Amino acid sequence: MAVRRLRSSTVVLGGMGVLAAMITSCGSEPDKRCVDPVSRDRLPSYECKGGGKGSYYYGGSSRNGKAEGGSFDKSAVDRGGFGCSGTGGG
Repeated sequence: MAVRRLRSSTVVLGGMGVLAAMITSCGSEPDKRCVDPVSRDRLPSYECKGGGKGSYYYGGSSRNGKAEGGSFDKSAVDRGGFGCSGTGGG
């Protein structure tokens, strides 16, 4: 009998984790990194502020100091997830 209670509480807790992930993923901003717009080399964040030579690159990943798989257009990056329409604001 105690085994059944443990299983049912595990299912409830697991479901709560999935719900929390859904809520946080729908409203969050895409990852952004400061990069050189030509070479896509990573730059310090201050290079993307106040007329620096960098631009923000959204989504994707960074390998060997270069950004890839994302976009300079924030709206082009899909933040979807469970239950997200992908058309949310941001």
